[in-house]
Amino acid sequence: MQTRNVWEVMEDRLRFDGFGVFSFDLGGLFYRFNSKPVTEQAQVIAEKIERIAEKYDLNKIHIIGHSKGGLLARHYIQHHGGDRRIKSLITLGTPHHGTPTAAVGLWVTGLGLLTKSPFEMLPKSRLVKRLGQDTFPANIPLTSIYSKSDLVCPFWCSTLFPKPGETSMQNMVVKGVGHTAMCHDPAVYLMIKRQLLSSVKLWDERSPIPLEQQ
Repeated sequence: MQTRNVWEVMEDRLRFDGFGVFSFDLGGLFYRFNSKPVTEQAQVIAEKIERIAEKYDLNKIHIIGHSKGGLLARHYIQHHGGDRRIKSLITLGTPHHGTPTAAVGLWVTGLGLLTKSPFEMLPKSRLVKRLGQDTFPANIPLTSIYSKSDLVCPFWCSTLFPKPGETSMQNMVVKGVGHTAMCHDPAVYLMIKRQLLSSVKLWDERSPIPLEQQ
């Protein structure tokens, strides 16, 4: 039920540090609030990213996803061809294993009358099971940043447990930061910046400059 406004501080910091930034209005309830199912939004994201990549001549990009947005990004990467376009994924307070507090979301949204999205974020939901069963691409760094003070998505819901073949996953924990505050907390931003720069270096090493261009 968030809007893109939650990213304003993060976007300003990223741009100040020299990163190009796009954030998406995903639509939903009242054409503003993020309430559409992850599976539907992942296709929308895939189409938007391809249009942006074509318009601005971009090859690969990084994604930062907060809460449900992290599940959306994973679904895009694992099931909508995002593995060919993405350099890295950083999630903030994302319920990779679902979260019991999604039940509160069901109550607030009229037991699914306004949106089915909370069902997807319940533990052992079909979406959560599918993302967990499929192997995340080993060439894409995936970092889960979570807080032990997050009451919306408890830390054990965000902790990644890599399966064989998932060699690029990393967990990073912060203290004293609430769920939404992760989008503008300065300490969290420093962690994000460090991970982005690490991923940039990794991809630079993978794509050395051809001899004729040196």
